[in-house]
Amino acid sequence: MVDTASRHETLADAILAGERAALARAITLAESRRPDHRELARALIQRLLPRTGGAIRVGITGVPGVGKSTTIDALGSYLTAQGHKVAVLAVDPSSTRTGGSILGDKTRMARLSVDPHAYIRPSPSSGTLGGVAAKTRETMLLCEAAGFDVILVETVGVGQSETAVADLTDFFLVLMLPNAGDELQGIKKGIIELADMIAVNKADGPGATAARAAAAQYKAALHILAPASPLWSTPVVTISGLTGEGLDAMWSRIEEHHRRFGEKGLVARKRRQQDVKWMWAMVQDRLQAKLRNDPGLKARTPALEAAVAAGSLAPTAAAEEIASALGL
Repeated sequence: MVDTASRHETLADAILAGERAALARAITLAESRRPDHRELARALIQRLLPRTGGAIRVGITGVPGVGKSTTIDALGSYLTAQGHKVAVLAVDPSSTRTGGSILGDKTRMARLSVDPHAYIRPSPSSGTLGGVAAKTRETMLLCEAAGFDVILVETVGVGQSETAVADLTDFFLVLMLPNAGDELQGIKKGIIELADMIAVNKADGPGATAARAAAAQYKAALHILAPASPLWSTPVVTISGLTGEGLDAMWSRIEEHHRRFGEKGLVARKRRQQDVKWMWAMVQDRLQAKLRNDPGLKARTPALEAAVAAGSLAPTAAAEEIASALGL
């Protein structure tokens, strides 16, 4: 029987050689809940760590209907045509509630899904948002080791996922729709503060004029906020994911940001800070796993929930009992 060390060395060599089947297998191991799979994944990632970190990591978010998949398909295809290898990953908090899959995104990214220089991977289908983000980070490292030099991380849901993806990437791109009037009122200030760039999509045909007007409104709104860094003022651009217009200029700005911050050592510093957050996210995921899988807790939890719901047991008392069972 092949021992664990030999197995992870063989798999690591195959990943470094760019074998897609090996990459897919490694990601499946990283996402698995089985202890033996997790042990193998940890050893594999530790072995590959020196060969990671060479990619530009870009987070992409936007409201439903903004055209994320179309834009990512067009941007990814543009980048592979320029000689890049592109991996598209997703953080999907909705899947943590429903167990659903976002494999439909593969069908919406028609060009990238058949591009030999691209790789599309949906997020894990269960777990806490922190756990999903942590597994996405592991997937990102594995893709970098396999030679992908651009990682696009898409938020499929809304809410906390934006913060999670911002904590995974070097650059955070927020896609917006034209007709900014009503939408401008509903923009969460926190999302704008996270943005390294705002791109108004659907700036083609009749929508071009509306997109330019929206961009002007977003620029005015950004003047209210102080830049997060003296090195960078958040630009607002107009693009069309449908026609590809503006994607080359948008990517040039992303590269410019990466160059400026890289020269000052700020990309490396940010990634080190993200690694610390990753560590704590994994600790929290392990605690959640113990809550889900401990036989004693699984047997006792329904009675505690029923007692709290009936008002016969205080939530604090129930929480104390669960914490004690976990040794906390």
